[in-house]
Parts: sequence; C-alpha cells; structure tokens
Amino acid sequence: MATYTKLSSGSWRVQVRRKGRYVSETFLRRDDARRWATETERQVDRGETPTKSRIARLKTFGALIDLHIDDMCDVGKSPRRSKAAALDMLQRHLGKCNIAALDRERLIRFGRERAAQGAGPMTLGIDIGFVKLILAHAAAFTACPSRSNRLISHVSP
Repeated sequence: MATYTKLSSGSWRVQVRRKGRYVSETFLRRDDARRWATETERQVDRGETPTKSRIARLKTFGALIDLHIDDMCDVGKSPRRSKAAALDMLQRHLGKCNIAALDRERLIRFGRERAAQGAGPMTLGIDIGFVKLILAHAAAFTACPSRSNRLISHVSP
C-alpha cells in the first residue's frame, strides 16, 4: 500500500512499503506519484527489486548529458552538428564530475580552462548555456518523469 504526502513545496512524496521493502520518490503531480507507486508495487509482487526513477540512478554530469541526448533522439530531434560538438566537449570536460560536485567553483574552473584553450566570452556563454540546459532538463525530468520526453521539445534551443 502506498502512502501519499503533499509537501509544503506542493510536490507529492509517495512511500511504498510492501513485503519488507521500502522505496520512496517525490513527484510534482499526484498522478505521476500514483503511477510510479503502482508499478513499484507490481515489481515487489513479482519478486523484483523495486527501482528508483531513472534520474535517481544518475550520478555524473555525463550521465545527465546522455539522458538529454537519449530523450532528444526519442522525440526525433537528435542534436545537430554544433550542439553535438558542444555536448561532446562538455562530456570530455565535465562528464566524470559528480553532480553534487558541480558547483559554482567547478564551473568557474571549467570556464578558465576553456579560456586558456582560446575560447572567447561568447563561446564560454554558449558552453555555460548548454550546462544550464542539461541541468534544466534533469530538473524537468525529476519533477515529472512520465512527461520528460514531451518537455524536450520545449527546453531545447
């Protein structure tokens, strides 16, 4: 049986306790929480290990880049040449960085490294814009995992 709690932020926290297993997630919409809880209960009933949402398993910035590219391809909008090159560069420079370690200081260091390579202010602005895009996509995915593919078309530049 799932327990739904409305948080002060307006989000919904769902907790599933079944056959000695406990899993919880937070969703923007109650309907998304209900769907996730139903699927999780089915997994437990089948004897499978309940899994967290796909975004909860992502630990590095590179994994977020891969998620963004996969979702773009799923909706038929694979990255074109310039965006693909920028995402490849971000994958090389920041891909192994833990999401929790991607703070202001790390982004400043990234900018200085790129400037030392010859990137100008406009290029640095574009690079930081792509970092923002990847993080915004991850935030949208976290808020509403079932609608992530539809959000891509509105988030992509």
